Amino acid sequence: MHVFRNALPADANRCFEIENSAYEGDEAATHEKIAKRIETYPDGFLILEVKGHVVGFINCGCAYEVEISDEDFKELVGHDPDAPNVVIMSVVVDSLHQGQGLSKALMYEFEKRMRRMGKATIHLMCREHHVPLYEKFGYRYLQPSASEHGGMIWHEMLMTL
Repeated sequence: MHVFRNALPADANRCFEIENSAYEGDEAATHEKIAKRIETYPDGFLILEVKGHVVGFINCGCAYEVEISDEDFKELVGHDPDAPNVVIMSVVVDSLHQGQGLSKALMYEFEKRMRRMGKATIHLMCREHHVPLYEKFGYRYLQPSASEHGGMIWHEMLMTL
């Protein structure tokens, strides 16, 4: 059974493990960034548990004006919980639990929660090979991103709620 809940400070270590195993090199958020995201905006940090173990999460911040390639925003500089636009920073499922539909369940639960909170849009950046996946979830491709985060090429996606 899937359990969804907001992150707690005690989740930072496990979330860092998952983040670090899923993203290459500098792509992964540091432990400090993850802990700060949990502390600053727990309503935007959704945890997925299976059988009592954290196996995935999504975290985000909110802004009135979205500049998705803004590196400072990844530390929630400029974040306003009342802002209508959501910017996803990480979507991660532990590699041992992939292929079970958990990312889909996590994305749909996140979208449902953002709608309930009255948000207008959800933005994210992804690698090219993930563009079709996010399109299946209802995101629209916008453009290649100006971000050079982790030395990678990123693509911006948008969902209007």
